[in-house]
Amino acid sequence: MSFLDRLRDGPPLVADGGTGVLLSAAVPGLRVPEEANIRAPEAVISVHVSFINAGADLIETNSFGANRPRLAQHHLEDSLEAINSAAVKLAREAREITGREVLIGASIGPSGEHDPAPFAEQARILEGRGADLFVVETFYDLGELEIAVGAVRSVSGLPIVALMSFDSDAVTIGGVSARAAAERMRALGVEAFGANHGRGPAAALAALAEMSAPGSALAALPNVGLATFSGARLAFPHATPEYFGEFAARARALGARVIGGCCGVTPAQIAAIRAAVDENREATAPARARERVLDRLPAAAAEPTELERLLASGEFVVSVQLDPPLGGSVQGLVDAASAVRESGLAQVVDVNDNPRARARMSGLMASVAIHRTAGIEVVPHLTPRDSTVAGLESLLLGAHASGVRNVLAVTGDAPEQGDYPGSGSVYDVDAIGLVDLMTRLNAGVDFHGRAIDAPTSFFPGVAVNPTADDLEVEAERFRLKVEAGARFAMTQVLFDLSYLESFLERIGGSPIPLLVGVWPIRSLELAVRVHNETPGIVVPDHVQERYRAAGPDAAAVGVELVRGLIDGARSLAAGVYVVAPFRRPLGVLDVLAP
Repeated sequence: MSFLDRLRDGPPLVADGGTGVLLSAAVPGLRVPEEANIRAPEAVISVHVSFINAGADLIETNSFGANRPRLAQHHLEDSLEAINSAAVKLAREAREITGREVLIGASIGPSGEHDPAPFAEQARILEGRGADLFVVETFYDLGELEIAVGAVRSVSGLPIVALMSFDSDAVTIGGVSARAAAERMRALGVEAFGANHGRGPAAALAALAEMSAPGSALAALPNVGLATFSGARLAFPHATPEYFGEFAARARALGARVIGGCCGVTPAQIAAIRAAVDENREATAPARARERVLDRLPAAAAEPTELERLLASGEFVVSVQLDPPLGGSVQGLVDAASAVRESGLAQVVDVNDNPRARARMSGLMASVAIHRTAGIEVVPHLTPRDSTVAGLESLLLGAHASGVRNVLAVTGDAPEQGDYPGSGSVYDVDAIGLVDLMTRLNAGVDFHGRAIDAPTSFFPGVAVNPTADDLEVEAERFRLKVEAGARFAMTQVLFDLSYLESFLERIGGSPIPLLVGVWPIRSLELAVRVHNETPGIVVPDHVQERYRAAGPDAAAVGVELVRGLIDGARSLAAGVYVVAPFRRPLGVLDVLAP
């Protein structure tokens, strides 16, 4: 009986489980599980036979990651045809050994590239060796899935099962809901579609509940659960066969016509699915669609921050830039911020984030303390250097809940300037991506487009450097930051406003309010060192000469220079930020005093 006949008539098809994971555990030294096809073919046959003997009607070829881009990452691209040919050959041999009428599904996974060629190339080989259908699976990018299905269709007329991977909220990590995915996959005309991989059976059922519709043939092949690392070993939850039997009953009630497993699912769980299907077991709990989180999101807070209000009103803004403490006490920083507020000389303070890549108290955490205690609005700097996207989301959501909504996205000092050993960087996103993240949170979704419980109301800012070595690149990045959602900008520290004038002329004026950075350097030695050793900062020769000529009165030059820059900035920018003197932050008040 053909695959299409089985979809229409009789009980659901039982698929196999996590072939790749079992092979990785059984064959040491594999660069990828698909390498086993040419290095350890007997192991591949053994895994297929074990799933067939457990009751699988459909086994998938060991070819999930055997497309050219993914094999090339492990220097296996020259073996592409051999690996894919062997994948089907070994599955067919396993079928012959057992003597059962088992369907062979040619597994195709993502390539990570929106290019149809690798999918078409792989599909052509797999069909040529005798596959019965294609299983295009474990996609989170709906656009890439559509490209893959189209590429397979261009070289083959075999049936296609299309599968995406969902989290517990029935949303992919790319932000695609199961409901939206189902609509698009129906339009593709695939023979069956559904959920595989993901966070386990419960997540797959949540996705199926949103996909279910009359006339749709659904498929559910979830992981055993969320994997973790135990030392160097990948470990999965201890999902019992009974749990998978119940999963099969619920999946069938939701319209699943193909039921199996993915990573971590062994022949024991497949045997339980087989038993549940054969017994036509009823689910013990009703399967129903869940409320979409996105449909019940509250409106974002409309009240502007004080900084946003000041900039919108055209009032010239003055901020004092402070460094977070190197130790565990925030009292000194809070006292300095309180003194700034009481002076009336600045409306805002901004707080660095691990300057010079040396670990200090988190700028966001320090800003929360200032916001709660000092009574002055604060602008924390935040760099993506030290945190993953998930870590950045956690930091931002915590800061927002504590009332901190102005955030300056900065690249951060290079990790080479950090302490050794152990210095390094993360940079899942750059400063542009960080602004985009805040924009998404303001829209009520996370970085991947998944709904959050309540939208944020950040006022995102960015850094811009009018003294950059490559002003064309700097101008382009500034444009992209604004497109990502930046609402204000703070320049690199400047010692001559002519750099800013030239930059603004180059870009046709700033599209968002600018705060100019100024720094009352107190000595010639520091001016020379900053110019020569600090990336991105230029202390022009004529400024250095002023310090040199002043001799012991160099500190006075710093004050005079900053006051002149502030006056000049009034006609060029929306405000200034003044870098507080090192170890004596309240010295900045002497600079700002009339």
